Amino acid sequence: MPDWRTMKTLIVGRDEMKGLVTMPEVVDLVERAFRAHGQGNYIMDPKFHIIIPRYGGEWEAMPSYLGEPESAACKWVAIRDKNREKYGLSTVISTIVYTDPETGFPLMICDGTYHTNMRTGASGAVSAKWLARKDSKSIGLVGAGGVAVGAIRSMACVGQYEEVKVWSRQKKNADGFVDKMRKEFEYDMVAVDSVKDAVDTDIVITSTLAMSPVVKDEWISEGTHIAALGADMEGKQELEAKLLKRSRIFMDDAGQCIRDGEINVPLRKGELKIEDVVGTIGEVITGKKKGRITDSDITIFDSTGIALQDAAVITLEYKRALEKGVGIMKRMNGTGYADF
Repeated sequence: MPDWRTMKTLIVGRDEMKGLVTMPEVVDLVERAFRAHGQGNYIMDPKFHIIIPRYGGEWEAMPSYLGEPESAACKWVAIRDKNREKYGLSTVISTIVYTDPETGFPLMICDGTYHTNMRTGASGAVSAKWLARKDSKSIGLVGAGGVAVGAIRSMACVGQYEEVKVWSRQKKNADGFVDKMRKEFEYDMVAVDSVKDAVDTDIVITSTLAMSPVVKDEWISEGTHIAALGADMEGKQELEAKLLKRSRIFMDDAGQCIRDGEINVPLRKGELKIEDVVGTIGEVITGKKKGRITDSDITIFDSTGIALQDAAVITLEYKRALEKGVGIMKRMNGTGYADF
């Protein structure tokens, strides 16, 4: 047992976070987080938003306790629409505080942006593992940012694919994505000019900031699986409501998805009823709900990104950071329990 009175907090930056865990490990931990959710072995409220109109963005607070592997963490997310063009910063900046569940001691404070791209992408892969057709060979990416990078890397952990189509609002981003990812994978990978071309695939992964549908119902063939990773805030929507109506829909968390997920707008407009949603991905993994029933089913995973994913992955990242000796150690709690 550590001596908590002399314990120090590990502080780790973004570059040091890279490479601490492998993509297969992240996929496995994210799946375990969803399993714990399906079992009810967690404590978590929906993510909390503070909208900052003055700066064109918001803050999100995401605390959670995970029963297995036991972990407690809180992610603080800043989203600023003008960061990239005005300051050369990421649009999304995340910081994670990882704490000991029993004492509440801050074990690690670290960058959460790279971590988030990995675990968000991994959620799409977990959904494909459980919901996509087993003979799926092609992937369509709608959006070519950091989440798409995490998605394509994690998909390699759950299946054998041959073709990848990539679309972005700015063609140069799709081209850059393809140039980069071709160095890692031997897929037949191409940047396409339209969303319609991108979604003509077995599996579709969306990761845009769209506030109105970019994927039309008429473009999606029977048997397609869609991992909708973009909608994570009230008003966001990537998929046409008619597409949701003819699909089997699974959420990461009901509380978050009803308010912030892909289903949030159609529910408020009366284009969809909560009864149209089958359940959560955790319920599929634990056998409580059936996922895909036939090869002709269209399945949709509505992923808002839940704090349990962070709590699951950060445990191993902390262990690896200690083993590799990265970051700096800092006394955060003073020299005693009463400093007055």
